[in-house]
Amino acid sequence: MAEPFKILSIDGGGIRGVFPAMLLANFEAELKAKGIEKWQVYQNFDLICGTSTGGIMAIALSLGIPAKEIYEMYLNNADTIFSNKKGFLKRFKYSAHNRDALEKLIKDKYKAYHNGEDGEDPRLKHCKTHVAIPIYDLMEGRPSVLKSNYHPAFVRDFHIPAYQAALATSAAPTYFDPYSASYIDLNGLEKPFQNKVDGGVFANNPTLNGIIEAQKAFNLDLKDLSVLSIGTGHQRFCDAGIDKKKNHRAKYGIHYWMLEDGKKRLIEVFMQGQTQQVQNLISILKNGIDRREPDNFHYIRIDTQLDESCPIEMDETDKEKLKKLAEKANIEFQNNATNIIKSFGNGSRWADSQRTV
Repeated sequence: MAEPFKILSIDGGGIRGVFPAMLLANFEAELKAKGIEKWQVYQNFDLICGTSTGGIMAIALSLGIPAKEIYEMYLNNADTIFSNKKGFLKRFKYSAHNRDALEKLIKDKYKAYHNGEDGEDPRLKHCKTHVAIPIYDLMEGRPSVLKSNYHPAFVRDFHIPAYQAALATSAAPTYFDPYSASYIDLNGLEKPFQNKVDGGVFANNPTLNGIIEAQKAFNLDLKDLSVLSIGTGHQRFCDAGIDKKKNHRAKYGIHYWMLEDGKKRLIEVFMQGQTQQVQNLISILKNGIDRREPDNFHYIRIDTQLDESCPIEMDETDKEKLKKLAEKANIEFQNNATNIIKSFGNGSRWADSQRTV
């Protein structure tokens, strides 16, 4: 195959989505500055996978929204999305945040880039390149991946309004309630879309999903793939069992895992553990168990560690902290720009075609 099949994967991480948004804004700006006609992300990737905040972004990019606008949407609306945090006692029974502001923001932004009739909301069918968006279906009690119509067997998901798919994949437990709605499909039937939860509970890093989709839905070999995987910043989760006031920690209850120091350690360790394991498995696919095999496919992973100088929770509202995270994205792009532009800046085979196999 002359041109590789190019996959973009974006992790979950709440408002920390400013990191991949800024990194991709740099990518688009660089292509535009070089006079490249196809400078937008969707024009340079054949499949975009995204979970949670990465899912919101994946759909936005695939609808043709520039990454710079996505970054500005995050930066300028963090306080609106997360300022309505419920009090300590209420959070024992209810999710921390109301979804109304996030829903309006996403719905309006998606619709602004869709030329539908009578103000129609765009659906997954209208994505300009293919998308795969993990969610967890509480109705069925199983993981699911919402997909645009890139295979004849995919007859369900492309009817779903894009903003509903985005709200489903970003319904993070304890942050937002499970997402429930209904929609009229393209055949005029009303369909329920009930109790959907953040895909980060099983695929916070959806890169492996994208690789398997390329193999099975597009009938490609590993050697045909070129993959860019972007994280949202990670805080190294370590605990040596030492309490601040004692020689050892004896209490690992709900207070430690969900409340102490205002940190939701349980959610962080689940997300990071899954993300790290995906990276381990991709390493085996790419270079074998002992890492002695030559590269089986092209793969770039970009992430940043959130140390004490930049501690950012998923529902952070401090704009200055978010700007620091954006600066980390600028640095990572500088460090990887040559490789990224060379590998992913020359258009794609499937973009804009809605081609099926």
